Order: sequence, then C-alpha cells, then structure tokens
Amino acid sequence: MGSFKIRTDLALEARENAEEEAESLSGVSVEEVYHEDSEVRITKVSITSKNSARALGKPMGTYITLEAPAMTQQDENYHQEISGELSMQLRGIIPELEKESSILVVGLGNRDVTADALGPNVVDNLTVTRHMVKEFGKAAYGKERMHVTSALIPGVMAKTGMESAEIIKGVVEKTKPDAVIVIDALAARSIRRLNRTVQISDAGIHPGSGVGNNRNVITRESLGVPVIAIGVPTVVDAATIVNDAFAKLSGGEGREWMRMQDFPEGFSELYNMYVTGKDVDYEIKQISHIICDAIEGALDMQA
Repeated sequence: MGSFKIRTDLALEARENAEEEAESLSGVSVEEVYHEDSEVRITKVSITSKNSARALGKPMGTYITLEAPAMTQQDENYHQEISGELSMQLRGIIPELEKESSILVVGLGNRDVTADALGPNVVDNLTVTRHMVKEFGKAAYGKERMHVTSALIPGVMAKTGMESAEIIKGVVEKTKPDAVIVIDALAARSIRRLNRTVQISDAGIHPGSGVGNNRNVITRESLGVPVIAIGVPTVVDAATIVNDAFAKLSGGEGREWMRMQDFPEGFSELYNMYVTGKDVDYEIKQISHIICDAIEGALDMQA
C-alpha cells in the first residue's frame, strides 16, 4: 500500500513535518515568542508563495498558533490570560478594526458530536448586537462607537442538505458584513496539542479537510469579504498515534519512520479513525468560553 501520510490542520505542524524542505523555501517565515507569565507560546507562520503553499499543503496566508498546555485546567484566572493573548492576536489580524464594522461570526460543526461542537458552542455564548442596533441604535448599549456582531450556525450537510459555504455565502450577500470570523474544530498530528492549541488564520478555512471530509472552501475569494478562521484541534488521526508508537519502539523519530516505510499491512482501517480525549465534553465547553471572550474582547472598541 502507499506511504503513510500525516493529517493535520495546523500550519505549525505542517511546517514541522516538512521542516527540511521548508527551510529551503523563500516563501515561508516563522516567528516564535514565549510569554513566561502566561506560559503561552505564540508561533506565526507566514506562507507567501505558491511553491511553499504546495510544499506545506496549506493556502497562502498568515497562521498564528497559541500553545497553552494548561488551557484545559480549571483555573479561571489563567483562562482570562489566554483569552487576553488570543484577543490581542485577533486585533492584529482582523482588518480595519479601528473603523466601526459589521462582523459575522460563524460556528461550524455538528453540535451532536462533542469533538465537532466547538463552533456551535462558541456562537451559543456570543453576545450578538446587530438586531438591537438596527432597532434601537447604539444607544441601546450606551456607546457612541461599536462593532456590530451577528452570528450563524449553518449545521452540517447531512442535516441541511446544503454545504456550509453555500449557507454562509447567502447570509453574507444578504447582510453584507465587513468581515467573517469562522470557528471550527481541527485535526492535529500531536496528542499534546489536543484542546491546548488555538490557530488563527487569515487564509479562511477548508471544512473537514483534516479528517478527509473535504467541503467547499470558506475564504475571502469565495465570500467576497475577509475571512478569519479560528480553530482548535480536538482529534488526532489514530494512524498517527500508531505511527508514533512504532517510531519510538524502533528508536527513531516519527518523520524518519514514515519516510522509510509504508504503513504496516493490517492497520489500514486505522487511517479512517480519529481519537479524542475522554474529557472532551468539558474541555470543549471551557475552550468555547475562552474563544468567545477573546472575540468579544477583540471587537470591544473601548478596550
């Protein structure tokens, strides 16, 4: 059978998996900062050429990854620190936030599948303002300047019969937001990044790509407005876990083992299985609050 191939939605991991090739590509730059006070590592991967995009398997754009190992712990103060870091990064990547804008927040995923329910959970907690401002003006919130927010949970095609991208495009054409923020669950190649990592990107999103369930893209080109994607890896490919185990048993690194050998016979069924943590239900709820607070903080013109 063919060689084993890593599946990941994280540009940081794609860059790690192709590190040697990426170093020789002029279209990839990496910046890394570690904040000791909040224990958050922020890595910015910029993909600026078509060749580097092909090499990494990611569209051109900016990908900011926040790694917070303690994000799943029950510490409200620490969650506020992570939310603050995330909010600051969002302010830097959402265009023209100095002007009053209309922002559509979209929660992708299936709320009936816990590991895929991040997007709907974030939107459930979000304070939307568009309807109030349209009815009563900004005075309803006691503000002279503010961003207007609306929200959408498009569901999944198995329930609606429509692509999420089709639903979102229809809403965008009708309500004409200045930007769209899309939240989705992602797939990672590393267990240690499950529910402990947040990726922000201005390259839009390809729903289901990490789990081999490709859907129509949601990007600036497809919608006609800037699209900011926020994602958290909630699942890992089972085949990746087995691959890493074999690599450790053989005394080599995972990438080296994959390059030298084909995936073992008899394990092919693992390639369509995904693993998540046993506490994923609690962690999804917790992370959804962190992301919701970060979005609202980023869009607060008084902050």
